[in-house]
Amino acid sequence: MYGLAHCSTCQKAQAALQAAGWQVDFRDVAKAPLDGDEWQRMIAEFGEKLVNRASLTWRAMSDEERGGTPLQMLSAKPSLMKRPAIVESDQRLLGWTANVKRALGVAA
Repeated sequence: MYGLAHCSTCQKAQAALQAAGWQVDFRDVAKAPLDGDEWQRMIAEFGEKLVNRASLTWRAMSDEERGGTPLQMLSAKPSLMKRPAIVESDQRLLGWTANVKRALGVAA
């Protein structure tokens, strides 16, 4: 799971997964930043949806910053990432929605 340690959604997801018996390997992308290749892989797996255009971070960005590629934006501002980003076997899941919980067998 990728996210931010201080993100309440990431905290809820991690707690719910652990309560459901999952072992969660969590990476805080602010404290342990992804390198360019890792961001590229994440962008390839999740697509443009990895950039959270509804976030406070996005709203605070200038038009020039918003014009960057997903790699440029996420490398400069990891908190712009939609979170949590969950990689489990062949599943790639974004957010902590009812559909994500269902996919992982966690009670909604």
